Amino acid sequence: MITENLVRLFESSIKNNWELPAWTDYNEQTTMTYGEVGEQVARLHLLFDTIRLEKGAKISLVGKNGINWCTVYVAAVTYGAVIVPILQDFNPNDVQHIINHSDSQLLFVSDHLWETLEEEKISEVRAVFSLNDFRCLHQKDGEAIQKANKALPELFAKQYPDGYLPANVLYPTIPNTELACISYTSGTTGFSKGVMIPHNALVGNVVFGIRTKLLYKGCRMLAFLPLAHAYGCAYDFLTAFCVGSHTTFLGKMPAPKILLKAFSEIRPATVISVPLIIEKIYKKQIQPMLNSRSMRWALSLPLVEGTIYSTIRKKINAAFGDEFSQVIIGGAALNPEVEEFFHKIGFHYTVGYGMTECAPIIAYARWDEYVPFSVGQIQPGMEVKIDSDDPYKKAGEILVRGEHVMLGYYKNEEATAQVLSEDGWLRTGDMGTIDQDNNIFIRGRNKTMLLSGSGQNIYPEEIEAKLNNMPFVNESLVIENAQNKLVALVCPDYEAIDEAKISDDDLQIIMESNRQNLNKIVASYENVIAIQLYPNEFEKTPKKSIKRYLYSNLIK
Repeated sequence: MITENLVRLFESSIKNNWELPAWTDYNEQTTMTYGEVGEQVARLHLLFDTIRLEKGAKISLVGKNGINWCTVYVAAVTYGAVIVPILQDFNPNDVQHIINHSDSQLLFVSDHLWETLEEEKISEVRAVFSLNDFRCLHQKDGEAIQKANKALPELFAKQYPDGYLPANVLYPTIPNTELACISYTSGTTGFSKGVMIPHNALVGNVVFGIRTKLLYKGCRMLAFLPLAHAYGCAYDFLTAFCVGSHTTFLGKMPAPKILLKAFSEIRPATVISVPLIIEKIYKKQIQPMLNSRSMRWALSLPLVEGTIYSTIRKKINAAFGDEFSQVIIGGAALNPEVEEFFHKIGFHYTVGYGMTECAPIIAYARWDEYVPFSVGQIQPGMEVKIDSDDPYKKAGEILVRGEHVMLGYYKNEEATAQVLSEDGWLRTGDMGTIDQDNNIFIRGRNKTMLLSGSGQNIYPEEIEAKLNNMPFVNESLVIENAQNKLVALVCPDYEAIDEAKISDDDLQIIMESNRQNLNKIVASYENVIAIQLYPNEFEKTPKKSIKRYLYSNLIK
């Protein structure tokens, strides 16, 4: 049973790291120390008290990653409220739906996003605050919250006449069993439900980060994953803050070129990433070098191969800032070709496994203990079993139970009962196997698994991973047509096509060649009968997994 408490960890970190930098907004070059964070949290607590916000009240939070976003999160959780982080990429109707469905009483929102919302459609919200400067943008009829917010500086000065000091950081005791967060994330099979995450699950993930020494006091972090999603939130933000790290926020996930510039400037101690970023860096910077005639010739020489791989590894390390201990990849499966190459050159990477319903960590292994092509080992406090008559060889659905598991889906008992058993086992929807050392190997999603005419299980993700490495393919999606045959939707790599001056007719020929080559390296029942071009990148979830349900009707 977890004995640590998230509120106590926040409290002690602010006190013990008072003068250290806590957060920096990269674009604005604004930095706040832990002491300044503590003072701003105290101002929000005073506001909440003044407007008589009840413990357990829901507070919605939508905007870009940054200092103010994190301040509101810490203030809500340490007050005893429930935070409802909303991805800024959601459309306004979805944002309004989440605010209403979660019964949020307050909303903190970036100014530019507030302009897209309609206040009459969130009529139960008591007040709306700017995430830019905390001014009150709107209040419900009959409320006096705007007046209270304007009087806050004077009230704060009276409350703390000697200034806000470390001794003033005293937060209420909130049991680990209490609800801390309701997370709504867009999934690959449609709009998801509100995942109820208790304090226990959040602190369990933070304790995991501390125990495995992912981060430490004074180390630098670069946050580019959405903090409204469990993965980035748990490690770039919560763990980093609790251990006394200095996190720089990029605001929004940037293009690889901008990201690499930031890596070279910040030089983070650990890199928290999703496969898409890593794969794009590999495809744009490493693959062209490997495919050059001179490099292929050099790699064919047995005595030179090791030296070349060492040189490449040093270049990749430099690209990530050269001071990181490892790159932790999560959120989706890493392309096998990319992983094989990283393993071959001795790059310090590992692939973990988690889900929002576990806030998120389920499995992990440090880079030097990691088994290639797995997603790590089951972590302490968690149990895993495979719904299969031979879990070591035959894939079955992965079930998990333990400290990090959610309380259920908010106001949705039916959906909760479908995935969460009475004895606490959570159905993940992922298909996989396990080995004798508790390493988990994922094959694909239960909902995306297809059944061939002869009864074999087909995991589209495995076929897509192979196709994505072929010439002029940016990304792909393998779907079954009306005749139960496999067809691949392909978004071409237009940048590479333009550079090579490939015509439309030539592109069709290249894609047909890709299809034929693909069919040579997959099982006969996985053969793709056609490639259909798609003009844009596929819409993705926060974890950068393709929203497959949007494209199921596009196959001709």
